[in-house]
Amino acid sequence: MANSVNISIEAPIENQIQEITYDGQEIYQAPLSMSENLARLAQKIDFAKSDDEFCNIKKEPEVEAKSEEDSKEPGYQSSQWPWDSVRNKLRDALTQVCVLADVLSIAKEKRYMILDPIQADQQDTRPMLQVYGRKKALGAAAAVLLAGVERLRASETMRMNRNMPDFHIDLLRLRQNWRLKKVSNTIVGDLSYRTAGSKFSQTGVFEVTKAPEEQIAAAMSLNATGPAPSALRVTVPPELQGVAFISVLCQKEQEDVVTATLSSSALNCPGTLPGEGAELHWQQKLEAAQNVLFCKELFARLAAEAVQLDASIPHMVVGNQIMATVLPGIQLLIGLCHNNGQNTNNSNPDAVKGEGGAGKSEHDHVLEHSLHQLLRAVHHANTHHPFPHPATGPLGPSKRRCLAGPMAADRYELLDMSKEQSLLEQIIQQAQHFFMRRRSEYVLDTIAKEVKDPLIVSHWNALNSPTQSCVKINIMASGYDAVCRTSLVVHVGEKTLKCICRDGKVRHLSYELQELRDLIYCQIYQHQMTAVQAVGRCMGWQLLASSSHLGSGPVEPLGNASSCLLASPNGDRMIAIRCEPSVGMQVFIAQSPRKDFFSSELVQDKKWENLGGAFKEIKLDKMEGKNFLNKMELLMACLSSPS
Repeated sequence: MANSVNISIEAPIENQIQEITYDGQEIYQAPLSMSENLARLAQKIDFAKSDDEFCNIKKEPEVEAKSEEDSKEPGYQSSQWPWDSVRNKLRDALTQVCVLADVLSIAKEKRYMILDPIQADQQDTRPMLQVYGRKKALGAAAAVLLAGVERLRASETMRMNRNMPDFHIDLLRLRQNWRLKKVSNTIVGDLSYRTAGSKFSQTGVFEVTKAPEEQIAAAMSLNATGPAPSALRVTVPPELQGVAFISVLCQKEQEDVVTATLSSSALNCPGTLPGEGAELHWQQKLEAAQNVLFCKELFARLAAEAVQLDASIPHMVVGNQIMATVLPGIQLLIGLCHNNGQNTNNSNPDAVKGEGGAGKSEHDHVLEHSLHQLLRAVHHANTHHPFPHPATGPLGPSKRRCLAGPMAADRYELLDMSKEQSLLEQIIQQAQHFFMRRRSEYVLDTIAKEVKDPLIVSHWNALNSPTQSCVKINIMASGYDAVCRTSLVVHVGEKTLKCICRDGKVRHLSYELQELRDLIYCQIYQHQMTAVQAVGRCMGWQLLASSSHLGSGPVEPLGNASSCLLASPNGDRMIAIRCEPSVGMQVFIAQSPRKDFFSSELVQDKKWENLGGAFKEIKLDKMEGKNFLNKMELLMACLSSPS
């Protein structure tokens, strides 16, 4: 167009919208600075193009009228030289090289341009004043050093004269066992377990000072024959002073005991505090303070887990005590006992009798030791991560989790890997196993006392885990252990018992005592029937019939009645044995020929008198013999004789 006008288009004042939130609020981008705007515009320039091409691109086309050039021939050639573009580029390169040569000559030769530094204002310097200042500073430093030397010399002289302990030697010994550092003019130490992997928020900072000489002299005069007192004084925070331990009690659930236990704010602590005027050695004092800090960390962790766990019966945290239900009717009480010499209120819960007729429920040292081991295992896991395989893998995930990808683990397996048992859950499981083991021991000991025939021998495995133990029960008769022996293996778990019988059958029992008692009694009577048959085979008797589940007779409240029928070698004597768990063993005998056989018109042949007669019961308590199998052996021997 002939009348074209250039129009400048400016950017709008508003900035671009970066984000629109859910409530409709618009978040704008920050405006560009001048340098950023210049860089954005410079990116649009193509510096690879020449000046002529750049001008041709920017030049707007013009519409001209038709001229004579339009009527030129098609074979017209342009008058521009073919090597014109090469000449222009070489000329531009020559210009740039010349400029570079001029810049280098100006910078190298001083005749073209000289750079003179700006002269600063000269200050009036006084050399003697500086000398006097340095001399005064050195004199002050020398005075401090000389004063320290004189004080150390006087202290060493007094120590040698009075035979007093050396502060620096004791400090060296303290430094060998505890972490120390100097802050300003004081020496502080740390007795926490943070370097061992603890994440407890409470600090264990203590201060180390020099004990007064008068106090050391007084201590030496009081204890002349004992060890020399220390020249150190260790100041422990008030909350870490005294003696502390974790009290673990397992008892039956009773209202009066629970009320008395929960209403007490302090537990009975051992009287290991020093008396009036006495002071512990710094090593014992720091060890006691570290133990207090460890017990507080353990109780704080257990209390937090007790609140967070979702149990069927909620755990209770009252003051310095945690109450958890182990089994129905049995509770686990965990308390923090801290005696710093100020609290004199001690509570001693009432006595609670257990299944075995025990007296008072006392502190369980085994479970307390288990709690200490569990917390130390947590500290060890926080600082000792499994080494990655391969070595370039990430540090932290376990070997099982690293293999989850190659082994194509599903979601449930990954969730199972992420589950970790808390300290409270683990100690509850150990307490449950402790009660199951004690109940099993009580049942076996009670049955062994009640049942004299056969003998019941229990062998507990010495190698057990905190939540798993095993006992092997042997049922045998005295003098006949080589003839017949019944073995029973019981795996004691947390809430269940796994019993493996002689025939290979596996029975799972609950925490009720009666189930284990019933199973043992059934195994006893099965052993008696099996042992009688084994003794009969040794005596030459023949087994005619045997049944472990009789359908005749009254219904047994415990197990089933069983019986067997034995015949003598000659066949003229028979023994019938019936075993009822509620009644006991019953023995019947029959003989032939029958003494009560009378011939009649219907039965006249004498051969029918060889049929066995009616069975008669034997009174076992009147027979001689030390046990049931011995009596049966004597009975079989008597019936086998021809006389």
